[in-house]
Amino acid sequence: MSRPRRPRRGDVEFTATVRAAEITFHTRPETSVDFPGEGGRESASGADCTNLPAPVAPGTTYRDVEVDYRLASRLTGEDEPEDSEAPPDDGPP
Repeated sequence: MSRPRRPRRGDVEFTATVRAAEITFHTRPETSVDFPGEGGRESASGADCTNLPAPVAPGTTYRDVEVDYRLASRLTGEDEPEDSEAPPDDGPP
């Protein structure tokens, strides 16, 4: 998954660059990112990798590796429905 371009500016944003002269994965890594919370938001995460395939092959040594990672989340100002099965509120009876 490539590094996301959107949201362009996050209310919360984390970026990191990691470099390694060499690295060997003994097992295939499992990763995930969750964006819990309330309210509407636009969120994304991903990485641009140099000399590192997706997925990596266990037991293979990779050299001159670089990973550029970005995680960003932006509030959109839209409320998410609390219960999508609830009937619409028509106001007081």
